[in-house]
Amino acid sequence: MTAPVIGFAGMTHLGLNHAVAAAARGFVIRAFDADVALIAGLRRGELPVVEPDLPELLATQGERLVFTAEAADLGACDLVYIAADVPTDDAGASDLAPIRGLIDAVVPALKPDACLVVLCQVPPGFTRGLELPPARLFYQVETLIFGRAVERALNPERFIIGCADPAAGLPPALADYLAAFNCPLLPMRYESAELAKLSINLCLAASISTANTLAELCEKIGAAWHEIVPALRLDARIGPKAYLSPGLGIAGGNLERDLATVCRLAEVHGSDAGLVRAEIANSRYRRDWVLRTLHKELFVHTPAAKLAMLGLAYKENTASTKNSPALALLAAIPQCRVRACDPQVPVEPAFHPDLHPA
Repeated sequence: MTAPVIGFAGMTHLGLNHAVAAAARGFVIRAFDADVALIAGLRRGELPVVEPDLPELLATQGERLVFTAEAADLGACDLVYIAADVPTDDAGASDLAPIRGLIDAVVPALKPDACLVVLCQVPPGFTRGLELPPARLFYQVETLIFGRAVERALNPERFIIGCADPAAGLPPALADYLAAFNCPLLPMRYESAELAKLSINLCLAASISTANTLAELCEKIGAAWHEIVPALRLDARIGPKAYLSPGLGIAGGNLERDLATVCRLAEVHGSDAGLVRAEIANSRYRRDWVLRTLHKELFVHTPAAKLAMLGLAYKENTASTKNSPALALLAAIPQCRVRACDPQVPVEPAFHPDLHPA
């Protein structure tokens, strides 16, 4: 049996990592983006995102992976993923207009029996509202993590697939593609799959908020959080991979976006989201831990202190500065002279009035 040809539309972080991973699994890939300059750069091996192992993996794919700025080239595909990053504003609201525009550009190019899979993170109800025959329309939960995107795309934990009819079998092209990754497959109705993504991130947010709250309490009472963590990891109800490392709140646009989405859904449908709002407030409080510590330990003595900052990205091994606690801190200390260094993020004058490269 001939392996299906797979298309990915949208060469941002999500689509690019999945396209390269799919090619590494042996599939012929058509990777589309309407940005001609972006595609030209990708053909030269110039990546618009920073991810460990991505340049090396891309360099090994050869003719299996074809980048194109022509939507018509997706007509050769048996299965096409809509895989562009969803832009969000500072309140965590998603702008779905670019995703709808991408779908509108791709659908006319599909051959009559090709399937369309929405891989972007969208709110419940989005996929079912698309004008495509249900037997050819699917939603797949994305679970990439910045800094581990290649690993997650190559070796997913499971596939969560939204379908019009979860009891019906998947079409051959989609079934064959997913089977190549050898992981559990969970088909469910569109809305359940869309909400499953939110559910995963809300459970992670609860773990993060709990760990941060208790770690701070440890500081106050003389306990040691690192001594407590092993006891939690050995509890089967919590587990060895639980999010128990304290940090500066809930990092990353996806978690923040999903918390905001659940709050909006609860408001529209008359449900209670008080717990989620409390997690948002806790996250903002934790993000300012460094600022509070500086005020307490340093600024009371030296208001215009000279500081060094190692890292500007919101997460190591990435170049993204959206939701960066480091930039939030810089905005709160305009009186200080700061030297900064980040292996991926250039030091920009716009970050701070007195910021210099280290």
